[in-house]
Amino acid sequence: MTKRVEFYFDVGSPSGYLAWSQLPAIAAETGADIEYCPVLLGGIFKATGNATPADVPAKGRYLALDLARFARRYGVPLVYNSAFPINTIGLMRGAVAAQQAGQLDAYLDVIYPAFWVHDVDLGKPEEVVRCLREGGLDAEFLMRRVQEDDVKAELRARSDAAVERGLFGIPTMFVGGEMFFGQDRLEMVREALAA
Repeated sequence: MTKRVEFYFDVGSPSGYLAWSQLPAIAAETGADIEYCPVLLGGIFKATGNATPADVPAKGRYLALDLARFARRYGVPLVYNSAFPINTIGLMRGAVAAQQAGQLDAYLDVIYPAFWVHDVDLGKPEEVVRCLREGGLDAEFLMRRVQEDDVKAELRARSDAAVERGLFGIPTMFVGGEMFFGQDRLEMVREALAA
């Protein structure tokens, strides 16, 4: 039986970006598959009474420094997006649509760096379209799918199911029935996959 890590993500989370940047290497090293699970972080916050660390100024300042430390440790670029935080519902519906079309890897390869490396304001639909086109994706198809009821319902259902499963933030990963919250738990994910 193939080992698997379930990766719950919202592209608006810098911690989720860092986890995304590291999980493929961990999966390759441990012979595991990654199951990508797009959810809406804002909906999870609302359902659980949680809030972004930016709502606590001292915590937000510390988290920005801590994430920069992890980015250096991982050897990946991280630029705190000047438009952050944005409503990511369109982007996450786009992730669902891309996944349904078998294009999620390509979608994330465009969206995550645009948001967390190139400081693109992805709250502007025209910027999303530009990035998708430059990344070789069918922007018009994805933007149309974002507005369709089945995609909206799928993201809502996935987010509700995530809350039922115990999620309260992003990134969250599961190995078997064991939950790991935060990109700073990646070593524990690696250990669980290697066990």
